Amino acid sequence: MGLLGYVRGAAVGLLLVAPGMVGIAYGQAATPAPTGPGNANLDTLLSSAPAGNLEELLGKVRNADARDAALNKQREAEFTAARDQQSAMLAKAKAEKDALDAQSTAMQKQFEENDKAIAQLKQERDAKAGNLGELFGVMSQTAGDFASAARNSMLSVQFPDRIALLDRLAQTKTMPPIEDLNRFWFEMQQEMTESGKAERFKATVVQPNGEGTEQDVVRVGPFVAISNGQFLSYDTGSKNFSVPPQQPPRSYRSTAAAYEAATSGYHQMVIDPSSGVLVQLFSERPTVLDRINQGGSVAYVILAVGFIGAVFALYQFIYLTVTSRKVKRQLANMNQLRADNPLGRVMLAFKGDGAVSDDEDAEVVELRISEAVLKELPAIQRIQPFLKLVVASGPLLGLVGTVVGMIETFQVITESGSGDPKLMAAGIGRAMIATVLGLSIAIPTLFVNAALASRSRKLIHILDEQSTGLLAETLEAREARAAGAKRQHA
Repeated sequence: MGLLGYVRGAAVGLLLVAPGMVGIAYGQAATPAPTGPGNANLDTLLSSAPAGNLEELLGKVRNADARDAALNKQREAEFTAARDQQSAMLAKAKAEKDALDAQSTAMQKQFEENDKAIAQLKQERDAKAGNLGELFGVMSQTAGDFASAARNSMLSVQFPDRIALLDRLAQTKTMPPIEDLNRFWFEMQQEMTESGKAERFKATVVQPNGEGTEQDVVRVGPFVAISNGQFLSYDTGSKNFSVPPQQPPRSYRSTAAAYEAATSGYHQMVIDPSSGVLVQLFSERPTVLDRINQGGSVAYVILAVGFIGAVFALYQFIYLTVTSRKVKRQLANMNQLRADNPLGRVMLAFKGDGAVSDDEDAEVVELRISEAVLKELPAIQRIQPFLKLVVASGPLLGLVGTVVGMIETFQVITESGSGDPKLMAAGIGRAMIATVLGLSIAIPTLFVNAALASRSRKLIHILDEQSTGLLAETLEAREARAAGAKRQHA
């Protein structure tokens, strides 16, 4: 048993140093060897039942070597087959690489040839194009200018599709086709043709409240457009018209309404060469009432004074006119005195119930005549002092308005801290309007007062003339009677 155990120990030691074993010392199994075919056989050998003797152990070793040799041979065959396969793959890859290199060389050559051909074609194209490049630049610039003009023209409401074409031509980087060039020429010719025509067409009209309705619109060239007797405005780039909140004066609207109602022939019409700017300025121009309201309370006082003076002057003018006619009729028939006129009343003071007696002194008679004339003067000369007051007060009231307006102007300057004319315009306008109103009532009233004074002087002259003649006639008749009485007494 001791010998067998030694032999076994020696055998084990011998097996441990057999080929394929790694990291194991004699007689010991310190670290497991890596897994592999040989190691698998060794594991199989070690895991089998222990050999009973040396012969059996040797047989097992031979069997393990045989199996290892078979496995190694199998692996070598696999390695050889894989090597052959890899060689074939390498040859195939090299062949493909060579084919691709050849193709790349051919394509590079073709590219160079194509590049040369393209350069030559470009030269030929440029030579054949001639001045087309310059033509393209002129076309692009003209299209851009015409696109801007088309947007500002009210003809675009009637022809809205042309804007897209003009924008495309203005922004293109290449020469457009001949169809677009023909269309561009047509649009320019149409603009010139339609500028000299008056057309009636359907269009959307936006009302002041923002509501858009389709209406009949009459367009006179690119200058004005009207609908339902109202002038229409056009915003740049818009596809419709709009009714401005303020319209031109009534005379312009009447002319437009008459032109819109006409169906044939030539008719008068308002034309705005600025395509709506002048019409807008006329629409925004303040009316007389607007200017009066701008004048403030002083303007109303001036107008009230002027109105009162005008009413009184009109009343006095009518009175003097009627009185002058009655006096003329009285002059034509002095034998029949009437009390409905100043001259008749003066004459009746001597020849009527209050006739002058023969024994009255001449001075008394003269005083009585003067008294009769003086009674008629107030009615003839009334209103004239008040009109003189109106003439004097009108400029003074205007001066008051001027001072008030300038005070407001200086207040605005103080509050804003700048001399912006727009801020000062309201106060200066109020000052000027008050001045104008004061002068506008003073100057006419001055002339009216002069006319009334002239009529009054004529009537007074007639009364003085007739009364003086009557006095002279009375005194002569009294002297004649006195002289006759003296002759009879003698």
